[in-house]
Amino acid sequence: MHHTYRTRGTCSQQIDFDLNDGIISNVSFVGGCNGNLKGISRLTEGRSAAEVAEILRGTTCGFKNTSCPDQFARALTEALAEEEKNAG
Repeated sequence: MHHTYRTRGTCSQQIDFDLNDGIISNVSFVGGCNGNLKGISRLTEGRSAAEVAEILRGTTCGFKNTSCPDQFARALTEALAEEEKNAG
């Protein structure tokens, strides 16, 4: 299932990704630090959304209390909850 998440408090504005049986694919960020976010996208491709969310959760950027990785963790957590709700 495709998901779009509007980020808050980061340079990136949006994260698009697919989840299929809890596995991440087709991750893309709109805005933000291009190279770093491409790296995050590649590193998370094909991995468990729950595992990735746990690893990225709480990452900060400079003086901010969030970051693009933290926002991705939040997006994954919401998407997993939404899919679980729809399945049940």
